[in-house]
Amino acid sequence: MSEPIIRMKDIEKHFGSVIALAGVSVDVFAGECHCLLGDNGAGKSTFIKTMSGVHKPTKGEIIFEGKPLDFADPRDAIAAGIATVHQHLAMIPLMSVSRNFFMGNEPIKKVAGLRFFDHDYANRVTMEEMKKMGINLRGPDQAVGTLSGGERQTVAIARAVHFGAKVLILDEPTSALGVRQTSNVLATVDKVRKAGIGVVFITHNVRHAMAVGDRFTVLNRGQTLGTATRGEITPEELQDMMAGGQELATLEGSLGGTV
Repeated sequence: MSEPIIRMKDIEKHFGSVIALAGVSVDVFAGECHCLLGDNGAGKSTFIKTMSGVHKPTKGEIIFEGKPLDFADPRDAIAAGIATVHQHLAMIPLMSVSRNFFMGNEPIKKVAGLRFFDHDYANRVTMEEMKKMGINLRGPDQAVGTLSGGERQTVAIARAVHFGAKVLILDEPTSALGVRQTSNVLATVDKVRKAGIGVVFITHNVRHAMAVGDRFTVLNRGQTLGTATRGEITPEELQDMMAGGQELATLEGSLGGTV
């Protein structure tokens, strides 16, 4: 197997006396979807914030494309090619899809020495990139707030890919979506993976992870419980690892097998 595009090696993160991460190691390869699973409080959010430059690790090493990196802030991570799509999307509902797509990276054209937003370029690129992801917009001027939750997630993913993401971190992208919207997002993740980008898929939903994941790492209280590849672990085993093994089995027995 080739070298990982990013390696998080023995990452620890302390907040005063609180140890949020205790030696977590995760490798992400180009063209794979690595699912990071765990219940609330497992350390998933702290881990991805460390990967994306929000937090500096207390101990450990981040190796990106074979070189150690020390991010000063999230802008360093973005410049390196590590993009994060958060659960709560940074979009302005009444603004057009194309303006949201290029927010922060506005294309500019000059007319008579004056600088203007290049609507034609933005509209063309937005339509092309969304079509690649399987979304056919009514038009680039459509307000992003009129899109479904899954479509808005796809806009954010397409935007990250267009602006050069090599590693794409998706923070619970399906948590608030219905069945059809979830299917659209999972199909988008599959397209991104097949394009050669390393995807880190944060979720607590085993079924969604199994739908797109190539490898699976489970966190619990800031520690790694294990990593498995597709075919090495069943959904039931993965759920059992996440939920506490024997504790879940005991609860299921007491509730008549309804867990």
